[in-house]
Amino acid sequence: MAKHLSTQSADFSSIFDRFEAKYIIPRTLVEPIKAFIRPYCEIDKHCKASGGRYFINTLQLDSPSLSLHRAKEREASHRFKLRVRTYGKSPDGAPVFLEIKRKYFDRVIKSRACIPFEEWKPGVLEKSADELNLKAVKERESFRDFVRIFGEINAKPQVYVRYCREAYVSLFDHYARVTFDSQLCYQPASDMYNWGDGGRFISMDSGLVRNRRESTLVLELKCTEQVPTWLITLVQEFELIRCGNCKYSAAIWMENLLSGTDEAPFADEFMI
Repeated sequence: MAKHLSTQSADFSSIFDRFEAKYIIPRTLVEPIKAFIRPYCEIDKHCKASGGRYFINTLQLDSPSLSLHRAKEREASHRFKLRVRTYGKSPDGAPVFLEIKRKYFDRVIKSRACIPFEEWKPGVLEKSADELNLKAVKERESFRDFVRIFGEINAKPQVYVRYCREAYVSLFDHYARVTFDSQLCYQPASDMYNWGDGGRFISMDSGLVRNRRESTLVLELKCTEQVPTWLITLVQEFELIRCGNCKYSAAIWMENLLSGTDEAPFADEFMI
């Protein structure tokens, strides 16, 4: 059974500055890609501690008008997501990360503050950094920034997104990661603190929203500005085609398809 990521094993870096590329791949490519990266990568320490994979749970916050989702739909060059994240298929005890993920063209800057699981409850955003024992300057700034934006956009819980991640890290480069995300699912959210407990999660592994016949996985390649040669060769070798894949927006689109409340990508094709 997979274990939760503990506070001790968590990565507490509060600022990430990197480049990301996402690809939707058929499941038949997973093993060949893993074989290709084997000389360059090892399994991520969190995967190793959790039996090979771990679950990520994300509460996506947005304004009542879904302005953050709309920015993704417009492919705004400067946009951000506001989210709360923890780990484990049934979250209980793993650290909780309050995150702002900003995107400037191809560049991704993520800031976050980490709090104990038991602190994520009503009133937490009214506490001070001292009360939450945030000692690092960058983490304190990240927490204040999260609270500020939360208030400015009148953020509300929109969906819980859950998926399983298998991650690999470079043996040689300062920062390079290859991740495979599967078992994507979501649940509409109205309670910020229950992690979807007791509700039904709806699968997003289907090709419905992505306009594909087969069930697929999300492959993500992440690195600093110095792109390793082996990553470039990987993309060329498997003829990977980069595409946008926002799990939050995919959940909103899927809910729109099911509820008929708004337009969604490829809707015309599935209304026949």
